[in-house]
Amino acid sequence: MRTRRCRYAGRVDRRDVGSWMEGPPPSGGQEWPGQRLGRPSEGPGSLARFVPRAGALLIDWIICSLISAAFFGYDGFATLYIFLVEQVLLVGFFGYSIGHRILRMQVQTLDGRPAGFLTALIRSVLLCLVVPAFIIDADQRGLHDRARATGLFRI
Repeated sequence: MRTRRCRYAGRVDRRDVGSWMEGPPPSGGQEWPGQRLGRPSEGPGSLARFVPRAGALLIDWIICSLISAAFFGYDGFATLYIFLVEQVLLVGFFGYSIGHRILRMQVQTLDGRPAGFLTALIRSVLLCLVVPAFIIDADQRGLHDRARATGLFRI
């Protein structure tokens, strides 16, 4: 009688860990994020990658932290509220926050228009919950972007 050894019986190898650390697999033979959306792989109109997105978030958070420190004694809730207001107003009216603008990105609908006020409000509330931003699809769009059919694109 032949016994079959379970892959997880006592040993974890690199394949087990690497699968989730590499992010979601490309869907449907997609070669780059945004290909199925009709977006280019590089340059203006392409989806912004993780490092610039994280950089823009850091820039925005630092600005909001400085405002919170100056006016509210660096209260965590005040910082989060300032961040929410900044995201709603700037993304709602212009399509980008300060960090997005510095790093040349814009929140756009999938047909290329800047996000409107309602879209910015819903997207920003979900972004402040943090978790939806980490649940991404093959196009590197978080739940906060998928909820309103938007994406963060290079300009």
